[in-house]
Amino acid sequence: MHTDPRVDAYIAKAQPFAQPILMHIRKLVHKACPDISETMKWSFPHFEYKGVVCSMAAFKQHCAFGFWKSAIMQDPQKILQVKDRGAMGNFDRLTSIKDIPADKIMLAYIKEAVLLNEQQVKLPSRPKSDPASLVIPEDVVKALKKNAKARKVFEAFPYSHKKEYISWITEAKTAPTREKRIATMLEWVAEGKHRNWKHM
Repeated sequence: MHTDPRVDAYIAKAQPFAQPILMHIRKLVHKACPDISETMKWSFPHFEYKGVVCSMAAFKQHCAFGFWKSAIMQDPQKILQVKDRGAMGNFDRLTSIKDIPADKIMLAYIKEAVLLNEQQVKLPSRPKSDPASLVIPEDVVKALKKNAKARKVFEAFPYSHKKEYISWITEAKTAPTREKRIATMLEWVAEGKHRNWKHM
């Protein structure tokens, strides 16, 4: 096994519930591809074979696992969350080993992801978005006007960073949640942080 001691340390520091999940995922990845190697990117474990294959991460109450090229995987079991994701990764929030699909299924998916890299299949390029098409809600505009520092940083953000924040706010199901997210956005933006900075 091509292991990385930094991944050992990452697992050791994870919450008790997360450790068996991470160890199981790690075992499956190496079983599916004995030549795969480990590394740390954006402060969490990644697995590489002729490019990034997949990654895993642990948080306070859940773990995440995802494939780098999930968008072009066949997904015969219809288990991958690609567009409508409830959490980072492709398998929603993993809170126990029971949340991970059966070993046989996981091994098949990991092998497919490895094969995509083996065959040098590339992800399709993302279509460029028109910044003018982003509609910023009135309450967000008002909040930014009251915070000069956050407004300055937000205006300098690339389109993708702005869209992440606006989507997050507009997806709030209640007014209190929306207000809380706007307040959080102002705090993070003023610090130069994009929406998913915790996952990077």
